[in-house]
Amino acid sequence: MNNELPIQLYKANAELQLQIIRLLQESGHRWLEAMQQLSAGGVEETTARIQKLQQVADWQALATLPSEAFRCLYQGRVGDAQAIAQTATKGQATFVDGLRQALTTWQGSVSEAFGASGDAASFAQLFQPWTQPWFGPAATPQSKAEK
Repeated sequence: MNNELPIQLYKANAELQLQIIRLLQESGHRWLEAMQQLSAGGVEETTARIQKLQQVADWQALATLPSEAFRCLYQGRVGDAQAIAQTATKGQATFVDGLRQALTTWQGSVSEAFGASGDAASFAQLFQPWTQPWFGPAATPQSKAEK
């Protein structure tokens, strides 16, 4: 058994944890940027409404402002919801890709530490005794046809 095994495993696990933390921080940063853009748009919209209100000279034009404001708010919120959905979709995809890469790197590091070739089959065989309770025949639910 390799004397360097404990430190290699510790380093691989620590790197995986740090990669996951980085991914979470990047995801949070993207959300903050998206919310900042939405907020800036809201500030601009409100400023424009204030200016429009100040320019109204008669009662008839003043009476139409609430319905116009409602229409603009509704359209703006639909656009905001779409932007949030796009941000969420992109953020999740980026996070999952980063997590997949981090796990692949971790798997390679652990396999290398144990002297395995790094392929998935070697890795699975290496950890089979520990994963047997979760993935063995007893762990799989019986289908209705088997009952």
